[in-house]
Amino acid sequence: MTLTHLRWGSDELSLLISLDPSGPARLLAVGEPTGLPHANADLCARLARRALPLVEIQAAGDGRLGTSGKRHVDGGLSRRLRCVSHEEGVEGKVHTLRVRMADEVTGLRVTTMFRTRAGVPVVHSEALVENAGDAPVTLEYVSSFALSNLARHLPDGESWEDGLSLWLAPNPWSGEFRWSRATLGERGLYDVGMAAYGQTGSKNRVAVTNTGSWSSSEYLPMGCLEEMATGRALLWQIEHNGSWHAELGDRFDDVYLTLSGPTDREHQWRRRLDPGAEFRTVPAALAVVPEGGLEAAVGALTAHRRATRRPHPDLVQLPVVFNDFMNSLMGEPTTGALLPLVDAAADAGAEVFCIDAGWYDAEPPGTVGPGGVPGWWDAVGEWRESKPRFPGGLSEVIDQIRERGMVPGLWLEPEVVGVRSEVAGALPDEAFFRRDGVRLAEWGRHQLDLRHPAARKHLDDVVDRLVHDYGVGYLKLDYNIDIGPGTDGPTGTDSPGDGLLGHNRAYLDWLDSVQDRHPGLVLESCAAGGSRTDHAILSRLPIHSITDQQDFRLIPAIAAAAPTAVTPEQGAIWAYPQPWHTDAELGTLLVSALLGRVHLSGRPDLLSNRQMALVQDALTVYKTYRELLPHARPHWPLGLPCWRDGWLALALDTPDGTTLLALWRREGAPESVTVPLSAGGHPRVLFEAGVRTNPEWDEDGKGLQVSLPVEGSAVLVALDPS
Repeated sequence: MTLTHLRWGSDELSLLISLDPSGPARLLAVGEPTGLPHANADLCARLARRALPLVEIQAAGDGRLGTSGKRHVDGGLSRRLRCVSHEEGVEGKVHTLRVRMADEVTGLRVTTMFRTRAGVPVVHSEALVENAGDAPVTLEYVSSFALSNLARHLPDGESWEDGLSLWLAPNPWSGEFRWSRATLGERGLYDVGMAAYGQTGSKNRVAVTNTGSWSSSEYLPMGCLEEMATGRALLWQIEHNGSWHAELGDRFDDVYLTLSGPTDREHQWRRRLDPGAEFRTVPAALAVVPEGGLEAAVGALTAHRRATRRPHPDLVQLPVVFNDFMNSLMGEPTTGALLPLVDAAADAGAEVFCIDAGWYDAEPPGTVGPGGVPGWWDAVGEWRESKPRFPGGLSEVIDQIRERGMVPGLWLEPEVVGVRSEVAGALPDEAFFRRDGVRLAEWGRHQLDLRHPAARKHLDDVVDRLVHDYGVGYLKLDYNIDIGPGTDGPTGTDSPGDGLLGHNRAYLDWLDSVQDRHPGLVLESCAAGGSRTDHAILSRLPIHSITDQQDFRLIPAIAAAAPTAVTPEQGAIWAYPQPWHTDAELGTLLVSALLGRVHLSGRPDLLSNRQMALVQDALTVYKTYRELLPHARPHWPLGLPCWRDGWLALALDTPDGTTLLALWRREGAPESVTVPLSAGGHPRVLFEAGVRTNPEWDEDGKGLQVSLPVEGSAVLVALDPS
C-alpha cells in the first residue's frame, strides 16, 4: 500500500482522507465536492500536519504525546496506528466506506465506518476496535468522529477565534432547545500564538458533556460550527441515549472537533478488551452546508433523521392524542374523572386517548409521599390496575375509549422499580444498577439493568399483558430519574460508565423487540421526564413528548425551536384548554401544537360551547394538512426563538410549495411584524382565535405583514404558491 489521498462520498458531501501505510489514516477535509481541495501532494501534506488520526484512542498506559491537559487528542496509541486497507461499497442509496488501521504494539485493529446517502449532505460515522493481540487492553477514550482543518475556509488574515462561531443548545427541563451563538473567542477558545514557537496550541478546549442516563438533560447532544462571513456550517449530533462528549480545540493554528460516547475522564468509562473482544463506539452524524448557517444544516439533518429511523404507520397517520395529565388530572385518574374526559376528547376530535400516571395506584387519591411526589412514586413497578380507582375495572374506561372511536393508551415508566414495590424484592439484585454490591436508589426508585434476562423478562411480560388484557395501542414511556454515571453491572466488574453504556444499548434493543412483537403498537418517548431528545431514541419511536411546561405563555419559544432536534411529525406539544382561557389564549396554546403532533389535555369537559368549537376548529384544520408534515422542512424567518422574544415564528416549507407559518405575539411586543420570506404567495389564515388578522404580502419588502391586535395571541397562516 502506498500513500494515497481518497476523495469519497456522494454528490452532496465528500470526504478527503489520507491513507498512509506508514501512519494513521487522517480525515483532511469534509464538505460539498466542489469545496474540497484538490488532492495535490503539497496541500495534502499541509492539511495532514494539522489533521487528527481518523480515530482518537486513549488506552491505559499509553497517554498522549506532544501535549497534555484535558483534551482527548494526540493519544500515543492513535499515533502508532498504521493504515492497512480500505473498502468502498454501495447499498441502494447509501455509500459506505471502511478504513482499517492497526497497532502492532497492542494488536488493536481499528475500523472506521462512514456512510453517506444520496441527496443528503450528511456523513454518519462510528468506529470498531478489536483486540487481535495476546494481552488485554483497557480503553479509556475512543472517538466516534474526529475532524480537523475546520478553519481552512476562512479568508487570509481572519482569525478563527473571531471568524468561527459555535451554536450550542442548553436544554433545561420545561425550557428546551435554547440555542445561542457565540464566537470561539467568546466561548473561551483563543489563538494564544504559541504555535509559532513549535507548540501545539493553547491546550484549552470548548467541551460539552452529558453524564448519566438522561442524554439531553443539560444540553442537546448537538452543536454547530458556523463561518460568520459565509454561513458555511457544520452541524453534528451524537446519536446516543446516555453519556456523551463533544469538544473543540485549537491545534497548529487551526480548529478540530471530536465526538464520542462516554470517556474515562468525564464519565467513569473504561472498557477492558481481552484478546478477541471488540468495542463499537456510539454513532455520530455530521451535516455540512456551504451557506445558510445553522438553519440550512438543520434542514439537512432533518432529511437524515427521516431516512434513518424505523418506519411506523403513526409517522404517516399523525393521530391527535389526548392525554389526561397536563393541567388536567395530573396523575390522579379515576373512573369518575376519566369518563367525562373521554367523551369530551372524542367530541373535540382526538383519535388516541392515553391514561397517564396513577392508573396503577392503590393508595387513596391525593396521597402525597415524601418530597411532595404522589404516594405511588416509590411503589411503581408491577403495573397492575388500581381497584380503588377503578371499582368497575380499568376495562370500563378502556371500553368507553374504544366505543368513542379512539385508540386506548396507558402511561408506563418501564426502567424504574420503586423501593416499596414487590417487584424490588422479587427480582435478583443483579437485575438492577449497583455500585460495589449496593443497589442504587434515586428519588425512591431503583434502576433496572436491561442486560439482565430477569429485568427484560419482567418488562416483556408487562407490555405483553397490557396489550393482551386491555388491547392498548399506545404506550407512553416515561423516565423520571437520572441514575448517574452508571453501574458496575451484574458481575460487579464493569466500570460504571461502561455498565451504563451496556444498559443504554440493551434498552434500545428492547424497544426494537417490543415493536417487532407488536408492530401496530405506538410507543411514545416522553422527553420531558425522560430528558432523552437524541436520535438513538427518535430513530426508533414515532412520537416524542417535547416538554412539561405548564404555562401556555412559555410554550411558544419551545414549540418554535423544537424542529431543530425533533422532526415536526414526531414532536408533540401540549395544548391544554381551560374554561378560564380567553379566545386569544386558546389561540396561543392551540397554535403552539399545530405544526407538530397535537397532545390535547386540560379540561375540555368544562369548556363552554364556544370554547369547544374553537378547539374543534383547530383540530379539524390540522387534519387537512397534517399529511404534509412528514415531508416539511423547518425554517425560522424571524431567527431561532430566544426565551423572551416578543414575536416568534416557525415556518414549514412543504414539497407542494405551500409554506405553513405559525406566528406568536407575546406580552410587550409591537402589534405588527413583517416576516421576511424568500418568495411570495397567497396568504390564508388557517386558524386564529380572538380578534381577526389580515396578513398581506409586501411585494416591495419581500415579506408578510401581519398584525395581531391582542397581546398574547397567535395565528397559523398558509402561503400558497404564487
